[in-house]
Amino acid sequence: MKLKLDIDELAEDFFRETRLAGIVAPVKDYQLCWQLNQLLTMDLRNNNDIEIQLKRKKRDYYFAVFEYCEPTTSLVHYLYNNQFDGEYLLPEFRHLDFLYLLKGDFVNEAFFQQLMDTIKNISGVQLVMEIAQDKIKNKGHMIF
Repeated sequence: MKLKLDIDELAEDFFRETRLAGIVAPVKDYQLCWQLNQLLTMDLRNNNDIEIQLKRKKRDYYFAVFEYCEPTTSLVHYLYNNQFDGEYLLPEFRHLDFLYLLKGDFVNEAFFQQLMDTIKNISGVQLVMEIAQDKIKNKGHMIF
């Protein structure tokens, strides 16, 4: 008997009560994280344990994921690199450099808008937009 992993169901669980923003910022991930940490008094750090590895064209591609857990809530901030060596974590959003995911707790509209406005004011950031979950074709790529 073979067991088959239901990626759709896994993605549904993973993305339950999340908010996702796409960021266009042609800067290094550590530079963006440093600025986010300064402006939002956070401590986003690269978490190698949840780095995303995809195999394409017989090659491995690694997409860094930065993580920050809010101390007083169960909300977790994740910043994904959307590009690695010419490949994309979410090919349907090739124009985006980073994906910012909020997960683990309810995020109200005011908090999310304030976060996006803060990110927009970071030097080097050209665009910040919310991404509707139904627009993501490759949700499975973001699950760690």
